[in-house]
Amino acid sequence: MPGSSGADIRTLRPGSPAPQQSVSGLALEELAEIELQRDEEAAAALGTVRRPLVAPSAGPDPALSMNHPFYDVARHGILQVAGEDRLGRRVVTFSCCRMPPSHELNHRRLLEYLKYTLDQYVESDYIIVYFHHGLNSRNKPSLGWLQSAYKEFDRRYKKNLKALYVVHPTNFIKVLWNILRPLISHKFGKKVTYFNYLSELHEHLKFDQLIVPPEVQRHDEKLRDLHAGRLPPPAKTPPPRPPLPTQQFGVSLQYLKDKNRGELIPPVMRFTVTYLRERGVRTEGLFRRSASIQTVREIQRLYNQGKPVNFDDYGDIHVPAVILKTFLRELPQPLLTFEAYEQILGITSVESSLRVTCCRQILQSLPGHNYAVLSYLMGFLHEVSQESIFNKMNSSNLACVFGLNLIWPSQGASSLSALVPLNLFTELLIEYYGKVFSSRQAQRELGAGGAPADGQGGPCPPDGPAAGLTRPPMPPRPLTVAGRPL
Repeated sequence: MPGSSGADIRTLRPGSPAPQQSVSGLALEELAEIELQRDEEAAAALGTVRRPLVAPSAGPDPALSMNHPFYDVARHGILQVAGEDRLGRRVVTFSCCRMPPSHELNHRRLLEYLKYTLDQYVESDYIIVYFHHGLNSRNKPSLGWLQSAYKEFDRRYKKNLKALYVVHPTNFIKVLWNILRPLISHKFGKKVTYFNYLSELHEHLKFDQLIVPPEVQRHDEKLRDLHAGRLPPPAKTPPPRPPLPTQQFGVSLQYLKDKNRGELIPPVMRFTVTYLRERGVRTEGLFRRSASIQTVREIQRLYNQGKPVNFDDYGDIHVPAVILKTFLRELPQPLLTFEAYEQILGITSVESSLRVTCCRQILQSLPGHNYAVLSYLMGFLHEVSQESIFNKMNSSNLACVFGLNLIWPSQGASSLSALVPLNLFTELLIEYYGKVFSSRQAQRELGAGGAPADGQGGPCPPDGPAAGLTRPPMPPRPLTVAGRPL
C-alpha cells in the first residue's frame, strides 16, 4: 500500500484477537478518531486547514433543480459526474472537502443519494475518484455508517466498478482499511488504488474533464512543494526547548510537578476532571464526541501560556473531555509507561478470576507519580461509569475510548490485535477501581519486591512483571467520602 504524502504512515497489522474477545466498534472508532486528529494536525502544519463554519459552496450547478429528489444533499457538490476515463468508463467523484459538519448533513440521505446517482451508471463500467482531503472530525460519518454503506452496495454496484482511486490518502485511510478489511472481498480490494498526487491521475483519466475542488488543488500544490523540499515537514510542533515555565502539554509529569510546587496531579487533569465532575458526569456519550481541532489548539495555547481557561465560554461539555484525552495522548511517555506495554498485552491469557490481582501486580512497577495520577483518573472514570444509566458510558465503553490514550508502544502504533488486551486492562482498572488501587490488599498479596509474598510468582504470565521489580512507595491518595474523591 503506497505511503501517504506528507504524513507519517504507521501500518497497522490486522492480527487476530483472543478467541473469546473481539474488538468493539467503539474502540475502533477511537482508534480512527486518533488517526484523523493526527491527520488534521499534519494538514494544519502544512498550512492547508482552513475549515469554515459551513462547507464551501461548489458553485451554482445550472443542471441542478430545486425539484431534485435529493436537492438537500446534491446542493453541496459532494458528488459529481466527471466525464469519462481513457477507456471510456464513466467517472464519478466524491469530495470530502464539500461535506458540511455532520449535524448539517443527513448521512442516511447521503447514502441514498450516492445509490441514486450510481443507479444511472452501474449497468456499464464506471470508476470512482475519492478526494480524501477535507475529511475531519466535524464532518466524518460514523464507522457504523461506513460499514452499513459497504454492505448496502450489493454485487450490482460492485461488479461494474472497475476502479476506486483514493487521492491523498492519510493515516486515517490506512486504519480504516484495516478496520473494514473483514467486510471487503479480496476481489474488491484489488480495485483500490492510492494516489499521493493529482498528477498521478493523468495517465488514467482525461484530467481536463475531472472536477477537482480548488481546496484539493491547493492541498496538492503544498504536498508537491513539501516533496520538493520547499517547506518544513508537516509535523506536530514540539514544545519549546526548554519548555515554557507554564507549559502543560507535551511535557513530563515530573516537569509539571516541579513547576507546580510538588503537586502530583497535573493542573489540566485536575481542572478538566473537576469541571466534568460538577457538570458532565451524566452527559450522554461523554468522552465519545470530538471537538474542533482549532478549539483544542486554542485551549492548549492558553494553558501553555499560563492563562485561565473557562470551559463555560465554549458551550460544549465535550470540549473539556477532549482536552483531558489530548493531555494524556501528548505525554512524552504514556501514563502506564512503555515498560508496562508488553505486560499489559498478556492480560487476556490470565484466568478471569485472577485478572484483578494481575492488574495490581502490574501497577506495582509504575513510578509512584504515575500511580498517583492513574489512581486519580481511574477514580473519576469509575464515578462516570456509575452514572451509565444516564451517560451510556459503562466501564467497557470508557475503556474503549481511554485505552489508547493511556498506553502505546515505544515504536510505531498499537496493532488492531492489541486493542483487546489494552482495553480489557483499562476496563478492569475502572470497573474494579476499589480493589485494584487498594493499598492494603496490594500489600497483603504483594511483597515489598513486587512479587507475591510467598515468592511463588503471581497470576500474570511469565512475560508479565518481573519478580524482582522494586515496588515504589505508595503515593498519597485523595480523601474520599462514600468512595468519592473530595
